[in-house]
Amino acid sequence: MTEQVRLRPHKVYQSETMEGLEEDRPCAKWRLACGLHSYNLRDVCTWSLLKTILMGQVLSLLICGTAVSCQYLADAKVETPMLQSFLNYALLLLVYTTILCFRKDERNIIEILKTKWWKYLVMGLADVEANYAVVKAYQFTTLTSIQLLDCFVIPVLMLLSWFLLKTRYRLVHFVAVGVCLLGVGAMVGADILAGRDQGSRSDVVLGDGLVLLSAVLYAVSNVCQEYTVKNLSRVEFLGMMGLFGTVISGIQLVVLESKAVAAIQWDLHISMLFALYALCMYALYSFMPVVVKMTSATAVNLSMLTADLFSLFCGIFLFHYMFSTLYIVSFVIITVGFIMFNAVPTYSALPESSSSENEDPAADATSSRLLSLDGEYQRTETVTDVAAM
Repeated sequence: MTEQVRLRPHKVYQSETMEGLEEDRPCAKWRLACGLHSYNLRDVCTWSLLKTILMGQVLSLLICGTAVSCQYLADAKVETPMLQSFLNYALLLLVYTTILCFRKDERNIIEILKTKWWKYLVMGLADVEANYAVVKAYQFTTLTSIQLLDCFVIPVLMLLSWFLLKTRYRLVHFVAVGVCLLGVGAMVGADILAGRDQGSRSDVVLGDGLVLLSAVLYAVSNVCQEYTVKNLSRVEFLGMMGLFGTVISGIQLVVLESKAVAAIQWDLHISMLFALYALCMYALYSFMPVVVKMTSATAVNLSMLTADLFSLFCGIFLFHYMFSTLYIVSFVIITVGFIMFNAVPTYSALPESSSSENEDPAADATSSRLLSLDGEYQRTETVTDVAAM
């Protein structure tokens, strides 16, 4: 009698579960694939997401500051991209590499160089050459080509993150990237209508190749950055970037720009422009790892797609660019795509490793909930299939 009492509710439960899952299985699978299961408006509109959006726009504003200072330097006939990069890396060296020098044990710069010097050399080389290649491309191709081809960094980043960081994406993430690229298309269309599709066409193939090369190098650098700040520390990444970036850019500066630097007519105006560029780049490099640790390198690059729009808005007032409502449409579309990408968290195929810095509790909790829901769905589906047999 006791066994019957125990077994009967169990059979009823399995039957009800099977019927419920038979009705909801297509919808449940679709929502699981998209990453939308168990999410409502309160899950999306969180302070963490708002903070991510705001921090991403701060990065875009810093890039805008570098673009405006570069435009003023170009108007003054000063074209020394390697000198400008060298100043940024020198500031990183002064601050973060110095901190590493005073650390003890395995976190000291000597211990880091003994075991990982070649990794940071590759990272520094990729970052320096990416900056140089994209600036050089302006001499050969058009602004429109650069804006479009520069977006190539995002699919390369997702591919590298998939294989190297074991990051797994949902369908909604790919849709979000498509929405952001649609916003870039609207921005390029606005540029063409405003007559900003200008640039030297002496060797378009070479220019476009340089843009694609810079996108790949940026992707390599950003993936290395994401791994370092999430598994080691932000200070280690910036300190080693400052060390190797200063050495590499310094060598290229001497080889490529000695005459250009000697020809600069230094005055207060030129000095202030160099200082503005260096400080904006230093702030960008210092702040970007914080946002990368909260989200991912892919999400950060999506948020920085609005940097061109901020530069254009500044150009309307400073350089008398023509205004187009497509710029506003582009900004809204890119922002919507960025929100879509961050509303559903990605997850890793590998167990998370401990970091030397505090992780974001909200992000960890959301990711854990997503993984647990996946596991629960898979376990429930398995029980149903067994019961059906």
